[in-house]
Amino acid sequence: MKKIFVLALFLALTTSCSDIKTAKINDISIPVELAVTGEQQKIGLMNRTSLEGGMLFIYDNEAQRYFWMKNTLIPLDIIYINEKNMITGIHHAIPCEKDPCPEFPGFGKYVLEVNGNFTNENNIKEGDFVSLVK
Repeated sequence: MKKIFVLALFLALTTSCSDIKTAKINDISIPVELAVTGEQQKIGLMNRTSLEGGMLFIYDNEAQRYFWMKNTLIPLDIIYINEKNMITGIHHAIPCEKDPCPEFPGFGKYVLEVNGNFTNENNIKEGDFVSLVK
């Protein structure tokens, strides 16, 4: 019985997170792809030549996170978001050309990757809030 309850709770939480379709920052709507599973998060935006909107990485808890640009072909802005949906950090990252690739640290429950320079072009900064819309 306990296993069934835990499974039902996991499915409910996963389903609610997987319903997110848009991240909204300062009245700017960004359609998002989700990276929820470990495998999706590991692959991320590797080997992509373009990005429509953004990719939202969803974790179970807030923590220090480290992203890198290994096998990433396009420049990205990496936006760290805490559990209160506030932006805690932004990195402007370019494709990694040699090993070891630099890491971009940040604290959050969510990480949103968007095209490079998107945050500058749209005046998005630390302290702004993000709405995650289904």
